Amino acid sequence: MHRPMDESVNEVIPSATRPHPSEYGGPRPFAPEPLGSIPDPARIDPEVLGALLDRHGWHRRGGAAGRYSRWTPPGPPAPPGGGTSLLVPDTTAFPDSQDLLGEALTALARSAAPSAREVLVSLAVPSDEIRWWREVPEPVAGAAGAASWTGAEQLHTAARQILLAGALAVRGRTGYHGSRHRRRALAALEGILVGPAPGGRDLTAFVPVEPGRAVAVRLYHALHATREAVDYQRATGGFEAFDTAVEAGVSRELTEAVIALVGGSEGAGIALEWAPAAGIPEGCPARPEPVEFSPGDLPALRRAGARYLKYEPAATVRITGAVVRLRRSGPRGAGIVRLRVLAGAEVPHVRLELDEEAYRIAGHAHLVGLPIRVEGRLESRGGFRRLTRTSQVVPVQVDEAERDRLMKSLQENVDSFEEACTGE
Repeated sequence: MHRPMDESVNEVIPSATRPHPSEYGGPRPFAPEPLGSIPDPARIDPEVLGALLDRHGWHRRGGAAGRYSRWTPPGPPAPPGGGTSLLVPDTTAFPDSQDLLGEALTALARSAAPSAREVLVSLAVPSDEIRWWREVPEPVAGAAGAASWTGAEQLHTAARQILLAGALAVRGRTGYHGSRHRRRALAALEGILVGPAPGGRDLTAFVPVEPGRAVAVRLYHALHATREAVDYQRATGGFEAFDTAVEAGVSRELTEAVIALVGGSEGAGIALEWAPAAGIPEGCPARPEPVEFSPGDLPALRRAGARYLKYEPAATVRITGAVVRLRRSGPRGAGIVRLRVLAGAEVPHVRLELDEEAYRIAGHAHLVGLPIRVEGRLESRGGFRRLTRTSQVVPVQVDEAERDRLMKSLQENVDSFEEACTGE
């Protein structure tokens, strides 16, 4: 597994709205605790609450026309006197509107229906919702609606990969991202909550409108472009539609994520719903159609991903970086240098081979706490982690604070330079 990769220091992406406790760097599992207290009724729009209840399958059972409506949870009607029933005011114009909203929110918090918690999450932080599902055989006779442990893990992993592909496409449109933009794309996912439905066959991500709407919108366009490109390839045998779909956000990362979602299933799909409080994004329909894929789509997706990897060109760059590792086979000759990129490329580290003179310059620059500047071609092979055809290796002056930090890095990684000096 490769470490997450960064991008250009000149690009900025807003920080997430919520802290990220997960050790794997993706959306954190949904749980009741992060929500905290019930949302303030004074800040709740009754129309938004009604739209969310309708979206999550609650039933409108009447009420006083023009004053309030009554809602009951998904499923068959509860016996008289049992189950949850919400009275939601139609407007906030009546004196008791806020009281009714407060009672409805309290009832939602106490409801055992999983959808109640999802409604509260969307009210607490206006979020676009992305839902994945996989159609898989029942693992055990009679275990209706259940999914195997590995199937549930596969669903979660594929969903995370799809979100990451969308975040990468926000940073840049290309057929293969490799290690470029990765760290900042992961940072864009930190505020997302993920809530699995009972049974492990469905998964819902709550993507905060700020700052995550760009990811949801890009995924909408990219997923539909992927579906159209697959249909075109299966009908004609050509891959031209995949080439043009790059502009919509389709990439090798997205095709691989869809393959992971569909693999081992009888079919899978993704649906998006916009946050009612934030309105409809420009250029998107009010109710996007779900996008579905089948095992028959996998050959086209695999071949498209291979094409994206093969044809993504190398880039000519001028990188400024701090030397973090030196290695050569003897006391003289060419050697391998690893740089921590400070500017000039969208990756955190690159590996390059330098001739004897350039290698000496790199070693001396690090020993005195200076980065170097080098020109070359950032190769797509290996995920844009290698610089070839290098030239113009020179040390770069930095301010005292940066120089002190680089010297501290040298002290912490002294073993790497002992290897360089001994020729190991």
